[in-house]
Parts: sequence; structure tokens; C-alpha cells
Amino acid sequence: MLKGFFNVPKAVNEPVKTYAVGSKEREAVANAYKEMWNSKIEVPLYIGDQEIKTGNTRTMSAPHDHKHIVGTYHLAEKTHITQAIDNALETRKKWAAMSWENRAAIFLKAAELIAGPYRAKINAATMIAQSKTIHQAEIDAACELIDFLRFNVEYMTQIYKEQPNSDSSTWNRLEHRPLEGFIYAITPFNFTAIAANLPASAAMMGNVVVWKPSDSQVFSAKVIIDIFKEAGLPNGVINVVFGDAIMITDTILASPDFAGIHFTGSTHVFKDIWAKIGNNINTYKTYPRIVGETGGKDFIIAHPSANAKQVTTGITRGAFEFQGQKCSAASRVYLPQSLWPAVKNQLETDLKSMKMGSPEDMSNFITAVIHEGSFDKLTSYIDQAKKDADAEVIFGGNYDKSKGYFIEPTVILTTNPKYTTMETELFGPVVTIYVYEDAKWSETLKLVDETSEYALTGAVFSTDRFAIEEATVALQNCAGNFYINDKPTGAVVGCQPFGGARASGTNDKAGSVLNLLRWVSPRTIKETFVTPEDYRYPFLGN
Repeated sequence: MLKGFFNVPKAVNEPVKTYAVGSKEREAVANAYKEMWNSKIEVPLYIGDQEIKTGNTRTMSAPHDHKHIVGTYHLAEKTHITQAIDNALETRKKWAAMSWENRAAIFLKAAELIAGPYRAKINAATMIAQSKTIHQAEIDAACELIDFLRFNVEYMTQIYKEQPNSDSSTWNRLEHRPLEGFIYAITPFNFTAIAANLPASAAMMGNVVVWKPSDSQVFSAKVIIDIFKEAGLPNGVINVVFGDAIMITDTILASPDFAGIHFTGSTHVFKDIWAKIGNNINTYKTYPRIVGETGGKDFIIAHPSANAKQVTTGITRGAFEFQGQKCSAASRVYLPQSLWPAVKNQLETDLKSMKMGSPEDMSNFITAVIHEGSFDKLTSYIDQAKKDADAEVIFGGNYDKSKGYFIEPTVILTTNPKYTTMETELFGPVVTIYVYEDAKWSETLKLVDETSEYALTGAVFSTDRFAIEEATVALQNCAGNFYINDKPTGAVVGCQPFGGARASGTNDKAGSVLNLLRWVSPRTIKETFVTPEDYRYPFLGN
């Protein structure tokens, strides 16, 4: 037993603040938002102990007010990527040898900084950069990130604590070494917590990292960097670069010291990276670890016994919170004919009550989608649905990008269960509903399983336990996170380890011990106390 295991703080989920009208936390975020809105920050590359300003910059703006510039960030050249790799490998010599207690202390301190002095700032930055409401920012940038850091420390100690059996003649030990080389972390725009966790989880296990955040998340990524620095993370452990994604990736994947990738993003990009790794396999010193969470075409299916209001809330929250830009967002719904009229009426009532606008106005439930490319893609599908004979836009369908990239929560009703928006990942506030005959419940379960290439999240609503069990079995391969009588979003660290299979990723379950095990290479050590001095065994006789 290594020293200190029983003294590690027990991980507990960070409570979600309400930000009620008149509360101190609401005022703190409002003030931080105003200050950061006018800050005009400049974000350099972070390579080793250097903050590099290349002079080749891009501007950052808020999706809900894309003409307002909140800062600039510097773009890397190929030489900077090589420099980041070299710095990481040099830092690895000391970081990999550092005791687990000292690595843990850094990330536990980071969690407390987020829970306290940085909470308003990281939430406000996420509201600005990603157009999240205060509630969505709180459960992401504050609570989930705090939970990732705390629980990963606990999981790390569990990994180190688990040891093989020994006896009086032999001492057997299991050592979990960091991977030999460096890790490449590619993170998405939609979750500040994911952006921090992907490099941090690998670093916590003794690895060094080159991290490329999404171009659309640099503003809040800067706060993550500041927190890690204040928490005492040594220079060079996590090197941060921005710029041309293909150039950065190709440069990194060409290095013999590339040891693994921690990825969240599109399925297409992940498959392309996997192919490049395969083509380069003879270059590498080790077989790289490939860990990725990609797309989803997440479903809700309701049984005729389901409660209509519960189903409706599952749709509105599951499909439209954060404008449907969660990997887990509900985007295809299967409803029985008997339940449809009640759900439709409640949907209309709920959608009419939703306000849309800037997250600075905390009474808004809907804000903007992330950028113009996303806006244009989503609106093209909405426009097509207005024309198609087998689809109808029954709610929403309006949009405007003159100031921000705003799209109304949109509900499409289709008579074709294989209609394009039932199969294609859209990543926006668009949900498609297919109404099935009550008697075809079992047939519809098969339809849900066969419709999508993805297998990330899904939900069933029912008050019939036989139906729940049938759905749980029938849909076991089409959702890595499966919800019973709840929306398919909102996985909590330590409670619902997150990840999917099929085209949704490698299902290595972020927020669990399973993910951390991917960032270590075990070594078994056997020590014999009284070593034999004669090759002969008793069965040989005299």
C-alpha cells in the first residue's frame, strides 16, 4: 500500500448553483460577463515556458453578437508544433517521475479554484464564447469540470492501489507507467469541461500533452489555461496550440513519439485521423492509444403507457437546451399515436413560452448556434423540410443571422422513419418526430436500432415495466448511455460514465476509471526473496 491513499479527499459531485434573481452568484456572473465582454484579450501559444505571439492572428466573437470582437488568438506554424512536441518530451522526464500525490494536488487545487474564485469567470467566458445560458455554463464549465478533476484523482488512486497477490516467497507489484511519448488532445467547442478534461486526464496519469482546442472555444480555453497555471501545473506538461487543424494533426501524427490521441469531435475527422495513424504505424515507437467520442443521432422513444408531460419535457430539454449542440441531444423521437395529441399540445405551449436571445439576459432559454457554418447547414435542412412531401415543420422554422446565429427551436414531423433528419446528425435546435401505431411498439424498437450509424445516447419513457425491459434489451447496442424516463442528456461524472459505440466513438467512458486506464502502460514486477540455485524439480527424482 503506497502512502497517502487513505488521505485523498473523497470525491463528491459539485452542487449546481441556481443563479436565482437577486442572488450573489447571479450578480457575480453578470459582472464577470460585462468585464470580459469588453476585455479584448490576446491569447498566445503556450509552449513550454514560452507564451508565443506569432503575429498571425484571428479574432474571437460571441455567436449571439458575431460583430462584437472579444479578443484575438495567435496561430501556429509547423515549427511551433515541432517545438511543442520537443518541449513536451523534455518535460516528461521530470513529470512522469513525479509522485502521484503531487500530480493529484495540482488538479485538486484547480478544482477548488474553479469552485471558488474562478467560478464566475469561467462561466461568463463560456456564456460569451459558446453562447450558453447561465445554467448550461454552470453545469458544464463549473460543476462538470470540477467533478472531472476530483473524481479523476480518486480513480487514479484506485488504479494505483489495486495490486496483485503476493506470498511469503514472492512480492508482486503492478506499476502503471505513463505512455512512452506524448498525447495529442483535440477538444470540441461545445463543452468547456471536455476541453479541460481531455488534456488533464492524460496529464494526471503522468503523460505530457499537446492540446489543440476548437477555434470556437479559445476564449474560454484561456481561462482553463490560467487556472492550471495558478494551480501549479509545470510548464510543458500541457502545451497549447492553435491554427490549421490538418497541419497540426499531420505534424503530430508524423512524430515517432506520438503515443495516443484523446479526441472529441466529428466522426468524419476521427476516422480520418485513425486512417492516418494506421498509415504511420511503422513510424511509432509504441502502438498509439486511440480514444475518441464522436457524433450521435440520439433518440427518445415513448411507450403508449408514458406520461405525456414527462415525454414533452424530455423532448424540450433534451433537444433544445444549448440549442441542441450536445453530442447527446435528442434529435429523433418516436411517439405512439395515442400519446401524440397530448404531446403536441404541450410542445406548442412550451415552445411559445421560450425566450431567445443573448445569454446575458438570463431569462432566455435559447441563444445562438456556434458559427455561420453551423447556421447555414441547419437552415438548409429546415428549408428542405418545408418543401418535402414526407415532412412538415410544425413548430419554429424561423431564423436570423443578422446579429447572432439565431435559429428557433424547430420541430419537424415526418411520415417517413428514414427521413434525412431522422438519420443525419444536425447538431442544432432541430428535432424530428415520427408517430408510430401503438400496436407496433416492438417493431418500432427494431426501427430505432437500425436507423442510425451512431450509438451514443437514447431514452425510453414508459410506466410499463415489461416495456422498459423490452426496450432496454432491444436497444442495448444503439446507446452507450441509456436513460429510463429521462432525457438523453446530462450525464454526471461519477454517476453516468459517458461514451458511445458504433460511429459514436471508442466508448472509453470519460469520467470513469476506464478512461484513465487508457493513459497508462502497466508493468508487472516480481521479486523473489529466496532464488533457486538448482534447475532440478522434485519430479525428476535423485
